[in-house]
Amino acid sequence: MAAATAIGLDLSQPPFDLLDAAQARRVAAATDIAWFKTGERLLGAGEASPSVYVILKGRVLASDQRAGGPETFAEYEAGELFGAFAAIAGRARHTYTALEDTLCFAIPAPLFVELIAENPQFSAYFHESLAVKRRLLAARDQSSDLAELMLTRIRDALVVEAAEAAPATGIREAVGLMRRLHTDCVLVRDGGRLGIATRTDLLDALALGGASPGDPVGAHATFPALALDEGELLFQALVAMTQRHIHRVVVTRGGAVAGTLGLMEVLSHFSSKSHVISFRLARATTVDELRAAAADLTDLVRTLSAQGAKMSFLMELIGALNARLMGKLFELLVPPEVRGRVCLVVLGSEGRREQILRTDQDNALVLADDLDWPDAERVAVAYSEQLTAMGWPPCPGGVMVRNAPWRRTQSAWIAQVRDWSRRPEPEAMMNLAILFDGHAVAGDAALFEPVRQAMYAIAGDEIALRGFAQPAVDFHSPLTLFGGIKGGGDGVDVKKGGIFPIVHGLRVMALKHRVDARNSFDRAEALIAAHALDARFGRDLMQALAVFIRLRLAEQIKALRQGAAAENRIVASGLRRLDRDLLRDALRVAGEFKGWLKTRFNLE
Repeated sequence: MAAATAIGLDLSQPPFDLLDAAQARRVAAATDIAWFKTGERLLGAGEASPSVYVILKGRVLASDQRAGGPETFAEYEAGELFGAFAAIAGRARHTYTALEDTLCFAIPAPLFVELIAENPQFSAYFHESLAVKRRLLAARDQSSDLAELMLTRIRDALVVEAAEAAPATGIREAVGLMRRLHTDCVLVRDGGRLGIATRTDLLDALALGGASPGDPVGAHATFPALALDEGELLFQALVAMTQRHIHRVVVTRGGAVAGTLGLMEVLSHFSSKSHVISFRLARATTVDELRAAAADLTDLVRTLSAQGAKMSFLMELIGALNARLMGKLFELLVPPEVRGRVCLVVLGSEGRREQILRTDQDNALVLADDLDWPDAERVAVAYSEQLTAMGWPPCPGGVMVRNAPWRRTQSAWIAQVRDWSRRPEPEAMMNLAILFDGHAVAGDAALFEPVRQAMYAIAGDEIALRGFAQPAVDFHSPLTLFGGIKGGGDGVDVKKGGIFPIVHGLRVMALKHRVDARNSFDRAEALIAAHALDARFGRDLMQALAVFIRLRLAEQIKALRQGAAAENRIVASGLRRLDRDLLRDALRVAGEFKGWLKTRFNLE
């Protein structure tokens, strides 16, 4: 950490905190003060700059000369840096003019270039995109055990040697094999299929299922076993186990079995209480027990956020836990004879697994066409009321199973989707968008799939697709004419100004290119892979979205701690300098994406 000070320039702040102590001392010794009067040009486009400037007091305008006259690029204020590109490339990209009397720290350009050559992290900060800046911040902030987990691969955990047996192997022999290899499961190969039988499976078969020690183990194995490559992240294994209600997975290397990984091995790397909540959800037999487990979810979010959890991983884990809770509540309220004839679908941010704190409930119910269930409305109302009691406020737009429009038979849903698709009106298009993010969490998932597939009908309809895309560009940019962040003391609404345009834009592209992924980060990856989105721009979109979500979550947690409501507003002046820089960069990325969408879909 650079701790030196250059006549008032704080070198402990980004990006100078990336310098080592000796480099910081060189900056401190060489930095001078420069003063510019109002209207004075500091640097012209195409000119070499003698210095890199950090504003001490005043404002500087960066502009470009266009056919119609000067066009503003950005406005820089106290604490902000400019002129780095001019020092590195030998020429400025913009023209810089003092908007008022301005005092700057001036770092000699030759010294700055030396530091760029010597320090890769310092160099990356200025050379690379928003994605790199975000990683540099994460690397600086994440020093906890959880941060290590975020980078830990499955191969780095305790992978246990696999015990394998033929399907006809007796239970007694399989248990003996497990004991010799000190594992709690046996893998069963049946032709091209690979299954798994755990010690618990075999104990249940013997004690409760009427099996005898000589019975074939294959009859009690689960097919197919979940397999994860050893190169995948350990956190992904935890999410997969939580989502699928399992305690052991197969680990592969180059497609071949390398061993097995159990939940306890994962938890040896993971010190949070997410597994405790997961176990409580699994054991819950009453609504009260579910409510008690749900009460711990906000504390878990606070803990993981404070420890620097990567946003995409945090959303996946919380989404998996929420899905388990909602599915378990469904099982407790819906009669057993009905459960297989209906499908509970979570929608919107919950369907995308991007709802970290409980903001509202968005869900729907798909019923089999021939189901006769007179109590459907009563149970659906009870379900919504119980979710409200657990901390999910009712949806302001009424998108809940308790309301008849969101509780239909499969045929009625398909007809409704077709009707919405023929009417490219704002309400119809937003209903389609909400439903398109749907994720089945309980009941028969096959009931929802034809409904979702019906939505792809508008992929080839340019008029409908344009109506579907329009909301992504409807909200005004939170950046000022001079490139500053709007909002002042009231803050900027990052949901309208940043999150929604990116999320909905990616949703539109997913629909157009028939990408099945629901999560926005997964959609971006899939669109990049399909060459529907430029790789660098796609990565910046993902990083911008992560910045918005992280900064909003921090403000929401702060509000909850103070007893206030969690909102979507961020006051830029209250952020650290690098966070403010990241927010502005992220807003620019969102603005660029809106411009790209306007061109792509001929939007207004």
